[in-house]
Amino acid sequence: MTPLLHTRSTLKFVLFSILFLIYNSLFAQSTQTLRGRVTDGVSKTPLIGVSIRMAGDGLATLGSTTDEHGDYRIDKVPLGRQTLIVSYIGYETQTLANILVTAGKEVVLDVSLQEAVSELTEIVVTSDSHSDKTATNNELALVSSRAFNTDETKRYAGALGDPSRMAANFAGVVGGNDGRNDIVVRGNSPTGMLWQMEGLNIPNPNHFGTLVSTGGPVSMLNANTLGKSDFMTSAFPAQYGNATAGVFDLALRNGNNEKTELMAQAGFNGFEVGAEGPFSKNSKGSYLVNYRYSTLGVFKALGIEFGTGTATPLYQDLNFKIALPSGKKGTFTVFGMGGASAIDLKGSDADLDNAKSLYGSENYDSYPRYKTGVIGVAYERTVSAKTFARLVAGISHTNEQFTNDSLVRDETQQVINKYLSNEGKFATTKYSANFQTRTKFNRRNTLVSGVMMDLSNVDLYQRDVFTNVGTDTVRLHVKDRTTLYQFHTTWRHRFNEHWSAQAGAHAQYYDLNKQWAVEPRLGLQFIPGDGKQSFSLGYGIHNQAQNITTSYVQTRVGDKSALTNLDLGFTTSHHFVFTYDRNITEHLRFKGEAYYQALSNVPVERNASSFASINSGISFGPTNTDSLVNKGVGKNYGVELTLERFFNQGYYFLVTTSLFNSRYEGSDGIERNTAYNVKHVLNVLGGKEWALPQGKFFSVNLKVTTIGGPYLTPLDLEESQARGRAVYRDSEAYSVRQKSYFRVDLRLSYRQEYKRSTLEASLDLQNLTNSQNIFSQTYNPRTNSVITIYQQPFFPVPYVRFTF
Repeated sequence: MTPLLHTRSTLKFVLFSILFLIYNSLFAQSTQTLRGRVTDGVSKTPLIGVSIRMAGDGLATLGSTTDEHGDYRIDKVPLGRQTLIVSYIGYETQTLANILVTAGKEVVLDVSLQEAVSELTEIVVTSDSHSDKTATNNELALVSSRAFNTDETKRYAGALGDPSRMAANFAGVVGGNDGRNDIVVRGNSPTGMLWQMEGLNIPNPNHFGTLVSTGGPVSMLNANTLGKSDFMTSAFPAQYGNATAGVFDLALRNGNNEKTELMAQAGFNGFEVGAEGPFSKNSKGSYLVNYRYSTLGVFKALGIEFGTGTATPLYQDLNFKIALPSGKKGTFTVFGMGGASAIDLKGSDADLDNAKSLYGSENYDSYPRYKTGVIGVAYERTVSAKTFARLVAGISHTNEQFTNDSLVRDETQQVINKYLSNEGKFATTKYSANFQTRTKFNRRNTLVSGVMMDLSNVDLYQRDVFTNVGTDTVRLHVKDRTTLYQFHTTWRHRFNEHWSAQAGAHAQYYDLNKQWAVEPRLGLQFIPGDGKQSFSLGYGIHNQAQNITTSYVQTRVGDKSALTNLDLGFTTSHHFVFTYDRNITEHLRFKGEAYYQALSNVPVERNASSFASINSGISFGPTNTDSLVNKGVGKNYGVELTLERFFNQGYYFLVTTSLFNSRYEGSDGIERNTAYNVKHVLNVLGGKEWALPQGKFFSVNLKVTTIGGPYLTPLDLEESQARGRAVYRDSEAYSVRQKSYFRVDLRLSYRQEYKRSTLEASLDLQNLTNSQNIFSQTYNPRTNSVITIYQQPFFPVPYVRFTF
């Protein structure tokens, strides 16, 4: 949870962090090693004799060529940001810019090259996506996609090392919730997102992340273990399924297999330690592990008070990856992520004169507990010079428990009693497997195919307790097993250097309701002769099964219960996208996209109402709406613009804007705004880095965000007063618009290079202007009035990191 820190408490934290990470060094190191492996982009076959050279003044003599294993090594690379040019006869040249070289850590950079269509001596395509730092790992993602790396999660102001908060800066993505990192893509519910790690479908990877959402206050993902990963917002390739909004395809980097490296880090997100290195001097295998414990939890144990009272978020997590070469052509990896989180939200301790928590309520004592774990095993092998295969299998588990006690106060507002009002336990265990092959028949034709299976065991229980009448209502009570099977294939054809096309299909079968869905996926790209721009078209049908809590909601029928949602089918989405991409200069890029998304088979109530499931997913609890049918529809359409200057000569900027409309129809047939229809988003980011004497660097990063106000359902004050709880006018759903969201974040960073180590420190000044952004409006039965809850005020976040 994101508590509010006082300035004095923040100073205590800064002093503690500095003391924790003091390091003495008298001599600065000016160079480091840069190494890695170069492979074919499709078959992953090592490429021998590839030329790797450094670009820049005085660096012409620095370079290398790959050996028989495709490995290269460049020693004595100057510290700072460097550019690497990778070229090979018959392949398209890659230019990798802004590689951050530090004293505390070797740079291990693997590169995949794309074979050129024409058999010329050497091909340089200026607009080729592989020379673009935003190019995805997945070459089949032609539209609505980009890559990101950990450098961006640490550089962008307000991101706090969180991939989800970083992605909120991209066109088509809406943030606007200071307390959670849910990803709202193009007006879709965040439940439409798919999370993958190393090819494994994973649950919500956030602390305090519920089964019915895809976000949370603190990410469980560790930026120190992530490699270059992909983020997609529409018409994604056929290998991704069971999602209607977007895809986060996460890749973990391998640990250093030659040198042991350590890391210590302290920030608002937690105290953290990490290690990586080889298993032995002669081993080619490596390990990478990072552990984190919540900062406020540490200070609570030390008796240091940070103004959060009993509402102290306690969490810890572990991320790891082990990579072991298997023969000359194979690699065996084991990876995982796990975390636990808990907090006591006690309304009985609330300050009634200022009870405006984003999470708790003065009328309840709440005790949520969460656990999430993922472990996977993967084996990949270059079967031949043209074929690559990969198999990954794993287990993921979630356990969410909560109890809420209703408080009884006397005339002086003191709590005199409490009664259980509701409780729940949601436990899931999923066994997953994903097998994929990639075959390059020739320079022009590639085939990617695969099959996936997710077998889930679920144990769901939830009930509401009505102590005043001595009864309760069970909302969920089931133990069952479900399986989702998915199949995909994509053929890619490159006609020449200018035209390429791909056609694919994804199919899935869900045994819970015995339903099939077959989905075509199409893409076309044209790169004109000047090689500086591209035009792309994308289309796809995407289906998603309903959330498991929705399927098993109980309906009371006399003395018995019925599962009236069990036969709900897939929600279906048609994606149409047009993309124009232009490299204005070597470092300046413009991108524009227009899209239309048609949603059908959306669950709505049988009786006429405004309810539709596409408005759910951003709250902590399930909706528990029963008797649903697949008869709702929706649509999202808009235009997105991106102007980005990649980091060069010490500065960068990113400007993204989205203009869109998001509408739906419930079973009453009335078209309304969705809960996510903010209509416009503008993000302006920029930063400057200065190189100071003696290996010191200082940078300033700024972010300005404005988001249109969301539409809310108005409260019925008279009914709320009569019933003693919030009652909304559902017939006027999402008809009242809030004021726009505005926020400015500033990040000040410092880096010091020592002989064999690097010290980094930063201060994030979040909501610098202390803007009062509305979080929600609700009814307070104690004051018998409507209250407004505001989001995070000005909030300083310090951070210190030490690698050696």
